[in-house]
Amino acid sequence: MAHPISVTLIGVPTDVGAGHRGARLGPEALRVAGLPEALAARGVDVRDLGNLDGPRNPWTSPVQGYRHLDEVVAWNRALMDASYAELQAGRMPIMLGGDHCLGIGSITAVARWCREQGRTLRVLWLDAHSDFNTSDVTPSGNIHGMPVACLCGLGPDALTQLGGSSPAITPAQMHQIGIRSVDPDEKRLIKTHKVDVYDMRYIDENGMKRAVEAALAGIDGNTHLHVSFDVDFLDPSIAPGVGTTVPGGVNYREAQLVMEMIADSGRMGSLDIVELNPLLDTQNATAELAVDLVESLFGKSTLMRD
Repeated sequence: MAHPISVTLIGVPTDVGAGHRGARLGPEALRVAGLPEALAARGVDVRDLGNLDGPRNPWTSPVQGYRHLDEVVAWNRALMDASYAELQAGRMPIMLGGDHCLGIGSITAVARWCREQGRTLRVLWLDAHSDFNTSDVTPSGNIHGMPVACLCGLGPDALTQLGGSSPAITPAQMHQIGIRSVDPDEKRLIKTHKVDVYDMRYIDENGMKRAVEAALAGIDGNTHLHVSFDVDFLDPSIAPGVGTTVPGGVNYREAQLVMEMIADSGRMGSLDIVELNPLLDTQNATAELAVDLVESLFGKSTLMRD
């Protein structure tokens, strides 16, 4: 009999990188929606680490192109250390965010662990946004629009070198699905750095199955798959509880297909769930949908499949 998958839930209650307040309440909304119980019901060994602590959101204007840089660094360092410790203990870290700036800390930890283990890292970024901004191209200075750029070495040293080496990943390791909102200068950066993006036009033309197959092409038994799931990946008609809604998103059936295909790969080793803002939600429906989709990541399907 196979050993059960061991996961550790790490709550990171901050909206310090975002343009709206409220994502700091995301971890509790996911717990209230029954995430620990849903995973346990699937035979997963679940440990809830509780919430990390960090600085409050000062809600100030950008300084030299970045809002709340010191606070963002502090939260990401705490998450990086917590995630790395769980990976070393043989457990799968599941980050309950919090806004998407936290992807810097979680993926930096996974990248370090993969380098040490000789594993190949692939990142699946499920999002409405590419998050490949820099301080030069974003007027807001909100760092939740910059994590992919920071991970690829574009950004302030405090974030690009969070793990002691820059960059944490190469653009070739990043594969994005569901993208439909990209700033003009960000488009140029994505093209220059050759980020692998399956936007909604690609999905409309080719179907979600082909998009996921392409994003997962070439993975093998030595691949560690990190899934970074921004809830705004989903269409706002089914997931209103996010601060940056973009119409024309992924529908319920497409989202289930993505999660089931990731589960079928058997390669997911770490997960982010970010940008859930219960203040903007309707009776916690977005959190409940997120839990439903995470169940599919852990093997829930309509029929028994080989």
